[in-house]
Amino acid sequence: MDLHPSRRRLLAGGAALAGSALAMPHIARAQAMSKLRFALDWAKQGPNAYVTMGHEKGFFREVGIDATVDRGFGSGRVPTDIAAGAYDMGQADINPVIKFMAENPNSGLIVTGIWGDRSLLCAVTRADGGVRAPKDLEGKTLAAPESDAGRQLFPAFARTAGVDASKVNWLTVSPELREPMLVQRRADGVTGAITSVGMSLKALGLDFPQQRIMYYRDHGLDLLGTCYMTTRAFAERNPEVVRNAQRALFRSLIYANRNREESIAMLKKVEPLTDVAIETERQAISMEQQVISDHVMANGLSNLDPARFQKAIEAVESAYGMAPKVKVADIYTDSFLPPLAERRL
Repeated sequence: MDLHPSRRRLLAGGAALAGSALAMPHIARAQAMSKLRFALDWAKQGPNAYVTMGHEKGFFREVGIDATVDRGFGSGRVPTDIAAGAYDMGQADINPVIKFMAENPNSGLIVTGIWGDRSLLCAVTRADGGVRAPKDLEGKTLAAPESDAGRQLFPAFARTAGVDASKVNWLTVSPELREPMLVQRRADGVTGAITSVGMSLKALGLDFPQQRIMYYRDHGLDLLGTCYMTTRAFAERNPEVVRNAQRALFRSLIYANRNREESIAMLKKVEPLTDVAIETERQAISMEQQVISDHVMANGLSNLDPARFQKAIEAVESAYGMAPKVKVADIYTDSFLPPLAERRL
């Protein structure tokens, strides 16, 4: 799975440069740092603590990158920001990214790595409410930001779950007001990744036994999770930066999985208001339900089954009534991945 043939020589040259620098880290440190603007998909919480930790421990600087890492405001916004040039690289739930790329084939975006092997998108209601199954969402009101991946992919979920999406009402709120709407019964439900909505509801006093969680993956959508992306133009101009950034990112993810307490402590250092207990549990859910799977343990991170990837793309297209036209090679390249040995949990 590569970029178009006309670009291969350029990428190969970048790979050689990156490989040389990585083989001798002291050379990378001695050279001028390459600046990188990186966007997270959401707040600096447990699931993203690995990036904060890697940044603080110098993993990016060791490969010659001076990275700026900003919080995000929903996976639906990240591809827009990167395509517009506000950021060089970022991470987001891959499913709204697929939708964006299918709708904007000239956006220039390219997915360069995937660390979420399973999707955490869901709709959550109160267990003591009237919603027992997805069909019961008809006539109800769901609260979420417009950029929320769960909201953007809700039509896909509705289609496979047998829900008439036109009968579901939406309350557009800022990210910090989403969960309070459900706790205060001002909305019947919320959408998002369980690491965000489920844990935020728990922090507000609505613990998991009081939540009714409807995972999209349990209703016919075998979707992938979080991905890394950039633009083709940035990758062509800076192949070694993209490759080295991903080396630092995967190293950070693996280290954080093996040293979870340390990564949350680092997050607390950078974000003093961090609730250690909540973010520890939030990180555990992300690692154990999104990152770690039988496939990943056997094959490594971002070592994808092309057939499954293509099926996931087609599921998103079908759910949105799009003609099936996007192929894996149109949106994804593995040219910038670090060696497989560095992508094993």
